[in-house]
Amino acid sequence: MRQFDLTPLYRSTVGFDRLFSMLDNQTATAQGQSYPPYNIERLDEDSYRITMAVAGFSESELGVEVKENALTVTGKKTDTDENEDRYLHRGIANRAFERRFQLADHMIVTGATMEHGLLHVALKREVPEAKKARTIAIDGGAAKTITATV
Repeated sequence: MRQFDLTPLYRSTVGFDRLFSMLDNQTATAQGQSYPPYNIERLDEDSYRITMAVAGFSESELGVEVKENALTVTGKKTDTDENEDRYLHRGIANRAFERRFQLADHMIVTGATMEHGLLHVALKREVPEAKKARTIAIDGGAAKTITATV
């Protein structure tokens, strides 16, 4: 993975330190985090879906939590296998995990479903009306003359 030096940006910008810190943290954590594998899809202009491969986990062993602008998906196996010694090869991961996703402003989680060992988390961008772009009509009328009387 590439390493970016953000120091020049700190010198020439004001108020973007949260963004730069988030980029620094993301590059540091992305290098060591590879389980479970996931996809991020853009379904349309304002809808997204995160799909995680969570084979071997049931719905009760998974947790999806949103706090502030962070989505956290956790998995923890509750049952321990008493017959551990009967496995000759164990290739299906059975370990606990915690995966975090940083969400943009106005992103909300609309639901989560589990199907065929895949966890699907649906996200939607809902920008408030006050923040949306709006067009201003230009009045094409004749210039008005204002007269003052004393």
